[in-house]
Amino acid sequence: MSVGPLVTEIVLAFCLATTLLYRYGNIFRNHIVVTVSVLIAWYFSLLIIFVLPLDVSSTVYRQCVEKNSRYNLSITTDNNNTSNVTIKCEKPWSSVPDSVFPNLWRIVYWTSQCLTWLILPLMQSYIKAGDFTVKGKLKSALIDNAIYYGSYLFICGVLLIYIALKPGLDLDGQKLKAIASSASNTWGLFLLIMLLGYALVEVPRGLWNASKPGFTLQYSYFKASKLNLEKCEAEETVDDILESLQAASTAIGSTHPFHRNLETIFQKVPIELKERMNRRQLPEDAHTNAPSEKSLIRLHRQTIKALQTLQRTETQWGILVEQIFHLEDISKNQTNHDRRFKSSFPTIRPFFIRLIYNPTLVLKIRLLNLYYLAPHHQTNEYSLIFSGMMFCRLTPPMCLNFLGLIHMDSHIIKTHILETHYTQVMGHMDVISIISDGFNVYFPMAILAFCLATYFSLGSRLLSVLGFQQFLGDDEVTTDLVDEGRELIQRERRRRQRIEESIMRRREFQERTNNPARNRNSRQSVDTVRSVKRDESTESVRAGLLRDFDTSDYYVGTTFNSSSNRYGANNAYERNGYQSSDFYDINNDEDNSRIYSSSSINNSSSNYSRAPPRRIFDDV
Repeated sequence: MSVGPLVTEIVLAFCLATTLLYRYGNIFRNHIVVTVSVLIAWYFSLLIIFVLPLDVSSTVYRQCVEKNSRYNLSITTDNNNTSNVTIKCEKPWSSVPDSVFPNLWRIVYWTSQCLTWLILPLMQSYIKAGDFTVKGKLKSALIDNAIYYGSYLFICGVLLIYIALKPGLDLDGQKLKAIASSASNTWGLFLLIMLLGYALVEVPRGLWNASKPGFTLQYSYFKASKLNLEKCEAEETVDDILESLQAASTAIGSTHPFHRNLETIFQKVPIELKERMNRRQLPEDAHTNAPSEKSLIRLHRQTIKALQTLQRTETQWGILVEQIFHLEDISKNQTNHDRRFKSSFPTIRPFFIRLIYNPTLVLKIRLLNLYYLAPHHQTNEYSLIFSGMMFCRLTPPMCLNFLGLIHMDSHIIKTHILETHYTQVMGHMDVISIISDGFNVYFPMAILAFCLATYFSLGSRLLSVLGFQQFLGDDEVTTDLVDEGRELIQRERRRRQRIEESIMRRREFQERTNNPARNRNSRQSVDTVRSVKRDESTESVRAGLLRDFDTSDYYVGTTFNSSSNRYGANNAYERNGYQSSDFYDINNDEDNSRIYSSSSINNSSSNYSRAPPRRIFDDV
């Protein structure tokens, strides 16, 4: 008996959950409540997967011991002597006391269920609420989830009435727990079957299409065109919000009772957007009357939603642009006679890091482009909470289905066997015959319908008919969107090249200023040396320039940081050692004013010490 394997699994699951949360979330910027809740959700979901094999091995040993005690073979010899043949049961080296797994599963399962059905949905609505007090935010969160919780209470009430009227069945605490777990597992089974029906067809087809030359690049151009349209719409929405904020700031003076609430809204607006707002004039038809408290709450809620949408689209745009650049480099290097891969924007990484980490292989989870997990700390709180909810809802039914597949659930194989502690804690669905004999038996057959619908792209065709254009091969609209995406990427490439050239000229000027003696010697040398060096080793020059400017961590967008001062923090470039003029002229080039590089991760120790205020409670 050794607790070493169990402790190792627990520690490994925690390390993996912490590493993933650090990579995809900004734990220094997000509120501690959000960080801890998401960490527990991810950790407990991974813990179920890690520890369940140990429970299975322990159950197999206990089954062997029970079988040995029940069915000892008695062989009677001719001399009426009885010899007992004992089945040898080998105790697993990961065996633990019998009370460990039941207590562990109770804590893990019911904590994750409380998180996914109660705490995380309220927290998600709390973040979107525009109220300025804790009480108001909680009230808005409860109202936002009223329909959500009401539907579940109605279903539970119907099931309770059905069970109460069923003869020969008495309700107790254990059966109520089984009803709750059955409802949760049924929802998880419903979603898993839909996802599986889609993945069984789409994943092999996606891999097959990825092997076609140019298909992935064309599809990426298509996504770039659609995402750029969504990003432009988000920017227009933010402009309207800024106009409303400017009108409100004109009407609300420093002595107005709502001035503090207005300051709370302004603290969420990035510094670049505030500067843009201060540079333009209000329209003549703008309303300059003092808004009411309800109007400010509505404006606050719209500001939060608009900034989240803008951050999401800009983050996804930056990641997609990097992927397209990489695909274009692959296409160009296929005809390269040097047999060396040349990148348009090379990244300098240590050799050891290149062995274990590939920047193109990242976790990509998204749903309708609303919830996403983006690396380099670019995932917002809303998406982190949603991912925690999905992990907690899908992991338990998936593991329960796994136990049924390996014949460890006696209520499925109809044979009395000793069950795992995990199954004993979760209970069975036999209490509700409608679910156990109906839904769980016949609904999995619907996976065939989902597979057929995915194979013939019925969902994509329906969305295209409704106006949501999808990638349908030789469709005329699809071709136009692909061409538009190609032009957008070319424009983005030229813009980044101009940035590189600007940095190169500025660095050369600084070198001349810092070393005048070498500058005089270089002026006396032949001028062609410099041109030959730049022409023949462009890649090495770019690599040297980008040693501190990591293009794989490069994003185009607004710097979503704020400060405790009146209108936000200083510019992110200045905090990272760059001046704004190093990248753009804010008065002459509006497009270049939206350059954002996540290379500030390299200076995280200094930035985190001056972290902006927390998001979830900073306005309370």
